[in-house]
Amino acid sequence: MKVVIQKVSQASVTVNREVVGAIGEGLLLLVGVGPEDGSEDIDYLVRKISQMRIFEDDAGVMNLSVLDKQAEVLCVSQFTLLASTKKGNRPSYSQAARPEVALPLFNQFVARMSEIIAKPVPTGVFGAHMEVALINDGPVTILLDSKLPT
Repeated sequence: MKVVIQKVSQASVTVNREVVGAIGEGLLLLVGVGPEDGSEDIDYLVRKISQMRIFEDDAGVMNLSVLDKQAEVLCVSQFTLLASTKKGNRPSYSQAARPEVALPLFNQFVARMSEIIAKPVPTGVFGAHMEVALINDGPVTILLDSKLPT
């Protein structure tokens, strides 16, 4: 699994001109699922993301996690994170999990994140054309890959 973490002051996702998910201060997570991903990837990523100290404390130092801040999380499924651009100019998405595999894993990821932060985690609409709006705070953007050592 790959996750792009963006610390935001606000973020939303719109489908067919209707906002389907929105948050204030917190994390926007773009989540890409691969065919070999499973529960271990989810557990690792949720633990790492929820404990990552990327919010400023009173001294202005990035020393607080989303848990410490009691901030919000918005998750958007994004298969394009698994694009291969090695050959040619058209990305290949063969490394992304098929929808029948990706959707249950994405839903597990969202449910686990919601459980850990003890609040609902809004999402986009899986497989839909989405418009994601955000104000990246910092800017802070971090890429995590459950298959790579950190």
